[in-house]
Amino acid sequence: MDESQFKTLRELAKDGTLSQRDLSRKMGLSLGRVNYVINALLKEGYIKAERFKNSKNKVGYMYRLTPEGVAEKFRQTQTFLRRKSDEFEKLRNEIEYLRQEVDIGTGKDV
Repeated sequence: MDESQFKTLRELAKDGTLSQRDLSRKMGLSLGRVNYVINALLKEGYIKAERFKNSKNKVGYMYRLTPEGVAEKFRQTQTFLRRKSDEFEKLRNEIEYLRQEVDIGTGKDV
């Protein structure tokens, strides 16, 4: 699962009534990319699309996460959290190294 699919699952878990256009604006992706992602999530069985009539007298879709989608969102959240925690730790170490470098250059005690 790529990052745009993961973010789409997260957004739809919060609000399944978002249109593809709303998702496009919210996520900073093209409408075509959002359509591609939605279709991939439907094909994988992570979401279901249900037709409904929205307030603008148009037929729209409501997207609901399936039990498989909820489980995959949970797995992907764990993976994302692990990856970001690793990145954070590496960044913290690099910042500490740079601080020590600056302190040595200015003659401050480390």
